[in-house]
Amino acid sequence: MPERTMSSPSAWPSRVLNGLQHLEKYLVIAAFLLLVVVVFADVVSRELTGAGLYWASQVGVWANVLVVMAGFGLASADGAHLRPRFTDSWLPISWEPALCRAQHLCMALFCGAIALLAARVVFISWQLGEVSLALYLPIWPVQLFLPLAFTAATVRHLLYVFFPELRPGDNNAMTMAIDEPRSNSPRA
Repeated sequence: MPERTMSSPSAWPSRVLNGLQHLEKYLVIAAFLLLVVVVFADVVSRELTGAGLYWASQVGVWANVLVVMAGFGLASADGAHLRPRFTDSWLPISWEPALCRAQHLCMALFCGAIALLAARVVFISWQLGEVSLALYLPIWPVQLFLPLAFTAATVRHLLYVFFPELRPGDNNAMTMAIDEPRSNSPRA
């Protein structure tokens, strides 16, 4: 990514995206570390005492939720999310900038809708005072990561719509790319 000056029109969006990505990386690392420590402690407890830690599976599930939700944002930030590519050659390459913006706008709208639904679930869980059966702790603080992750994805994709130069390259690992150059017209 080229160096941007503070006067560049995309300096503040770039800072927002970089800060968001750093936050997501730290959350993934911390949650994955917690997951490893809890599972290891549970295995050691089972081996030494014949019984596991009653809370380990619940904490492990919660840590895994954090890894997945923060990892969702990291995949989008790196352009490594799964995307079907078989239709890439159906339309002229000249349409690509508009199609990329439409793709990110659709993704932002989808993530925004999911964030609103998830926020409603969190609010209802909080109102009802729902707790984990294993730990007797409220579940809404863990559920809160769902609307936060989808809100972050909404912001990220909206920034890609308005500042397309910040959009990551397509690093889709599931791509079955053919090394043929694309022409300006659809292939037959």
